[in-house]
Amino acid sequence: MVAPAFEYVAAGGYDEAVRLLADGGDEAKILAGGQSLMPMLNLRLAHPELLIDINAADDRQPSVADGMLVLPALTRHRVLLEHDLVRRHCPLLAAAVRHVGNVRVRNRGTVGGSLAHADPTSEIGSCALATGARVIARGPGGDRTLPASELFIGYWTTALAESEIITDVLIPVGRPRQGWSFQEMVRRTSDFAIVAVAALVELDEEADTIAAARVALAGVADRVMLAGPDLLTGLTGATLAGGTGAGSTGAGGTRTGSSGAGGSGDDAAGAAARIAGGLDPADDVHASGEYRRRLVRVLTARALREAYARATGAVA
Repeated sequence: MVAPAFEYVAAGGYDEAVRLLADGGDEAKILAGGQSLMPMLNLRLAHPELLIDINAADDRQPSVADGMLVLPALTRHRVLLEHDLVRRHCPLLAAAVRHVGNVRVRNRGTVGGSLAHADPTSEIGSCALATGARVIARGPGGDRTLPASELFIGYWTTALAESEIITDVLIPVGRPRQGWSFQEMVRRTSDFAIVAVAALVELDEEADTIAAARVALAGVADRVMLAGPDLLTGLTGATLAGGTGAGSTGAGGTRTGSSGAGGSGDDAAGAAARIAGGLDPADDVHASGEYRRRLVRVLTARALREAYARATGAVA
């Protein structure tokens, strides 16, 4: 199939793009990498009258400022994979991008476009949630900052106003005693995720016990989602099997993983079970809801253990 007829305009900057978007209303769409929009046009799932190309609007590269990794919205997935600042300050994102589409998609797709598309199976969206990222959106009234946790509303729907464009993605730089893991299950390489899990684990300053953990999920709801903090509180003060402190009593008599003295079972598996138990994923042609819940249990426990091991230095 071929795309329906549309008018094309190349914007020289974000302000011009915002003005064109506001003037075009519901009939205007932003074109960045085009890796989601163009297939939708060809399948006649979208039929805008105006496409506003923003590829010439910004040529900045990733940078670090005020404790934040600053990713211009037009940063290509390939750059996220290869750029030293991304690999150093947010290795979770660099690892997750390897699972995005195929090499053609990664060469053209953009970080801002991925977040604005709000695919519920998005690897980049789940990483944005796990890291506590924020986006800067520009509209007719200027810029505003929006936490990633407030960005995703539902299937391919965000909290962005009709005339707003994401210009930057801000990610807190990784801390010294912080570990990460990204786990994904797909039917075939380059397919959309059946389930994906992004996890961050932060250790106490003086012991190899967990001070905080965050888990984000993709493929289990109408949007990428964060696991509720209450589901992870059981990890606080624990060590996990597979890390440097696993299998022995932690500093100060803290509880450990499944083989630890005084432990109440495998803490990673327990947290994963609680998270999976609170989900109600839909059945579809790719997998049943029960299969997705089982994947959440397996992949979340695996991600927490690997993130913990990285935080302790047991895994590079």
